[in-house]
Amino acid sequence: MRLIVLLGLVSLFSDITYEGARGILGPYLGLLGASALAVGFVAGLGELLGYGLRLLSGWFADKSRAHWSVAAVGYVVNLLSVPTLALTGSWHQAAVLVALERTGKAIRTPSRDTILSCAASGGRRGLGFGIHEALDQIGAVIGPLAVGWVMKLGGSYRDAFALLGIPAVLALFALWTARRSYPHAIEPEGRDALRTEKGFPKGFWLYMIPMGLIGAGFPDFALIGYHLGKTAIVPVHLIPYLYALAMGVDALCALAFGWLFDKKGVKVMALSAAGSALCLPLAFSHNTGLLALG
Repeated sequence: MRLIVLLGLVSLFSDITYEGARGILGPYLGLLGASALAVGFVAGLGELLGYGLRLLSGWFADKSRAHWSVAAVGYVVNLLSVPTLALTGSWHQAAVLVALERTGKAIRTPSRDTILSCAASGGRRGLGFGIHEALDQIGAVIGPLAVGWVMKLGGSYRDAFALLGIPAVLALFALWTARRSYPHAIEPEGRDALRTEKGFPKGFWLYMIPMGLIGAGFPDFALIGYHLGKTAIVPVHLIPYLYALAMGVDALCALAFGWLFDKKGVKVMALSAAGSALCLPLAFSHNTGLLALG
């Protein structure tokens, strides 16, 4: 259980770092001269790297059995890219760091999840992942709130990014502590957990196709934040607050829809996707109330 809590703290401080940055990334890129097209491209490329490269990093970690080392490399790249944004002078430089941050997340996530799965074995998987997800979501709310607080006090974007270096260092320290305390977290108990079956059932692909289409239709918050910054619908310091609100709602809805899924099955997912799609245009509204709802 101690390892689960340590990994949860890693995710808590990590989410404070990069979710805090995501709350102001869009308007910051706009300030550096990026167009809406450029912001959308940077955010989209980052997500492509952040998810696509997991196939490669997960395969490498399983083959090498160096899950701790792979996770450590990923966390270093992922976390240190964020405060480095404070040193950028053009949106092109910032775009490179955004790509590096997402690449780091792609490198570390499969290994982190493998270690967590092994740590939560023995009938504690639900509790283990529940604790981890709770700490993860707390960080996702605290990060944007902290950044908004800095901006409200008159700090600049660079001040906010630099401040996020503190939770980044704390996350790396928690990871080092976990690695030092449990160097063989996936050995030997975790060997069975690493075995996989070849191929995926037909239902998997029937699920992935609509999920891919949904992902293609939803803009990253960086683009929404860019829109808010350019139109000045809300003060700049409120933009990360809106992102924190979205993260909080995400956490609550995850609990609610998870409970409904157990009761009603897969049709609940269709309901949630439809609801999100209908609300999405409101995020680009010029009305503050509708914008917050979106």
